[in-house]
Amino acid sequence: MAFEPRQTSVCRNIRRAGEGLFARLERGLEAEREQLGLWVPVAVGIGIAAWLSLSNRLEWLAFCCGAVALATGGLALPVGARLRQMLVLAGLLACAGCLLIWGKATIFGAPPLPRAVFLEVTGEVMAVNAVPAQQLSRVSIRPIEPVALPPLIRVNIAAADMPAGIGRGAIIRFRTRLMPPAPASLPGGYDFARRAYFQGIGATGRALKPIAVLRPSEEAPPLRNRLFAHILQQADGDGAGIAAALATGDQGAIAEEDAEAMRRSGLAHLLSISGLHVTALIGAVIFLLMRVMALSRRAALSLPLMLIAAGGGALAGVGYTLLTGAEVPTVRSCVAALLVLGGLALGREAITLRLIAAGALVVLFLWPEALAGPSFQMSFGAVIALVALGEHPRFRAFAAVREESALRKFGRSVAILLFSGFAVELALAPIALFHFHKAGMMGAFANLIAIPLTTFVVMPLEALALLLDVVGLGAPAWWLASRALGLLLWIAHAVAASPWAVVTAPVVPNAVFGMIVLGGLCCLLWRGRWRWIGLAPVAIGIVIIVTTSPPEILVTADGRHVAVRSADGGMAILRDRAGDYVRDMMAESAGYDGALAAMADLPEASCSRDLCMVALSAGGRVWRLLVTRTGDLVPKSTLAGDCARADIVVADRRLPSWCRPRWLKADRRLLARTGGLAIDLDEGKVRAAKVAGDAHPWIARPSERWPRRRSD
Repeated sequence: MAFEPRQTSVCRNIRRAGEGLFARLERGLEAEREQLGLWVPVAVGIGIAAWLSLSNRLEWLAFCCGAVALATGGLALPVGARLRQMLVLAGLLACAGCLLIWGKATIFGAPPLPRAVFLEVTGEVMAVNAVPAQQLSRVSIRPIEPVALPPLIRVNIAAADMPAGIGRGAIIRFRTRLMPPAPASLPGGYDFARRAYFQGIGATGRALKPIAVLRPSEEAPPLRNRLFAHILQQADGDGAGIAAALATGDQGAIAEEDAEAMRRSGLAHLLSISGLHVTALIGAVIFLLMRVMALSRRAALSLPLMLIAAGGGALAGVGYTLLTGAEVPTVRSCVAALLVLGGLALGREAITLRLIAAGALVVLFLWPEALAGPSFQMSFGAVIALVALGEHPRFRAFAAVREESALRKFGRSVAILLFSGFAVELALAPIALFHFHKAGMMGAFANLIAIPLTTFVVMPLEALALLLDVVGLGAPAWWLASRALGLLLWIAHAVAASPWAVVTAPVVPNAVFGMIVLGGLCCLLWRGRWRWIGLAPVAIGIVIIVTTSPPEILVTADGRHVAVRSADGGMAILRDRAGDYVRDMMAESAGYDGALAAMADLPEASCSRDLCMVALSAGGRVWRLLVTRTGDLVPKSTLAGDCARADIVVADRRLPSWCRPRWLKADRRLLARTGGLAIDLDEGKVRAAKVAGDAHPWIARPSERWPRRRSD
């Protein structure tokens, strides 16, 4: 009886171990108490991401209930414990994030057009955005007739068909084929339908001539449009479109080959109005105001010059944000800059991760849907990496100002830029692979020259040219700015031409991407040794990406475009006259960085005018793929025999029931339910772009009846 019973001893040992683990966790959280607030936007973002990833209302409610259960379970912990506070707040914030975007989607979103229709539209023009690189304009219209259309549609009008008098407030009439905003054509592709829903766009199309202007516009074009047209007129060379993008944020005048070179070289961030541009503008305004006010002895001695200059810089930043369309990176940069200026005015250290967290909360509260876009993720990812690197004690000691020779100072500056560039590239690589299926590998070296060139040469010259244009003397400054932009494009094309410029990957699953992001945030936001635990999910995610086999067959949602991986590792497309957009989309989804060949030219393909049979070796066997090439009627005897010999049949039409391939028949009937397909023959798996039972409001419901027009 002197010894404790065995079961009681085990329970006490478990309880003691749990208490010891809880005490160690509490000590760790107490040491990290300054960092806990940084996880507030992360918790809200998890709720938003859950609503975007889950399919229907039951799953959304289940997530909210689970988040509330987590908060309730945290209440069982001792009062005052850090872990208790963390769990309660995390659960409530995650639930709030899910409800926030759910509520915005319910109240403010625009339901899409149920199905494609061809009709005549009369409507009022709300906005006109020219896209000179594609020789067209995108026109947003509020339909007047017929009344059953969505409240806002967007149509493309070719530059040659654009009549005079079209501007905000004009009323026009035209014929068009309106479509619901396009969802992702392939698994993991760009989902324009989701973005259009939150922008209020319910249908898209192309206006056919003749376009009648019933009432011309009486309003002057917006300042942004006038500035855009003025810069394109004044600047010369291939850099004119980049000059317009730097000032207005509109990239419509940049040639596709130049835009691709900027993306491959890691310089695409220069084209989006973000922290670099806002910071340069605010810094220039503060510098000029300080120098001008310091010319007055009385002002220099009696006025708080820095506070006044900071106020002027803040006004300039807000005005620039509104001028450039208030995109998410610009708003984030403007909010961050205002917080920095406020911190400087109060005498506090302003450039911290808390500032980034505050900016993220503002953006998520106003635009929760922005979380899913690459703009939000890349913008905040780059800034978090830079600030976290700057707060590291060793890097801060290395970058500190000291007395040294000019040569050593220059070398230290170059090293700081390189370290910063590598940190940004590491942070952005998973995001780029997830959204664009490619990531730049030489961006750190390209940015070493491009960022100083843009910040200290191009933008000041462009600002000077715009000021001199007021008196008609801006031509010399525009010439210099064009030469500097030409150098920037040369750097972009030279780096993009390198075979090591980019690394590609097939579609990355959402769960893998989320695991990498959370692991990276753990490494960047915590300060203790346990932050390196985040390397485990990052490493696992990278291994999954590297070992994932790319799909052998890609099929778009309409069944018209099919791409296959040939025996030599290349990619071939069914319709060799397909446009660049389709080619780039398929190459990116397959993780292939090269030109697509014609399927009919493959040695393993046997094609007629109507059909194409391709033999694909994968998974230890030979698969036979049959695809239709035209819309003509194929004789039953021919099609039935080919279907019987094929393992997979893909068609952009409804196939009869007697067409029975051995494994999969992807005709119009199936593709209407699944969307685009990515077929992995090695694993024998098919991934679809659509999720069965998806209840997100931007999903078009073809079964809905088109409202009839009321007769007078």
